[in-house]
Amino acid sequence: MKLIQAMKKLKDLNTKAEDLRKKVSLHSADLSIETPVYPDQRRQVSEWIQSHGDILKEILHLRISIQRTNVATPVAIELDGKHVSKSIAEWIHRRRDLAKLDMAMWQMLSDRGLKEQNLQTAAGGPVTEVRLRRYYDPAEKDRKVEVYRTEPSVIDATLEVVNATTDLVEA
Repeated sequence: MKLIQAMKKLKDLNTKAEDLRKKVSLHSADLSIETPVYPDQRRQVSEWIQSHGDILKEILHLRISIQRTNVATPVAIELDGKHVSKSIAEWIHRRRDLAKLDMAMWQMLSDRGLKEQNLQTAAGGPVTEVRLRRYYDPAEKDRKVEVYRTEPSVIDATLEVVNATTDLVEA
């Protein structure tokens, strides 16, 4: 089974489990004046509960298999002109929030609104030339912000292919 198939199967199993919970909720009790919907409603409710438990076991198995696959599968992605290799799990974390946090750090580099000027601190005193000192390279800042801004979409595009071609590591 491919990774993408396992993820789609998880979604389907979750839908089935939700449907069973709704059925149990609707049919687990009735009033004595009502006609049961199923010939042996007690048995039917019990079967739904059993099926739900079986589905949850399968969901757990798939989740663990997906996690193992994500940790065990290295993926190389080109970022900023360099090939970077990380596991699928690491790329997921980069995609989820870490690339945004890197971008936020680089965006914090600024001139803080400071202006170069000539100041006279006392009337009739000497004029002092005040110059701005940057402790960063503005061109590097712009480049890094762009790299981290685009990283999530590069990761998404790569992982779409990887998910479709990677075999699931069975738990």
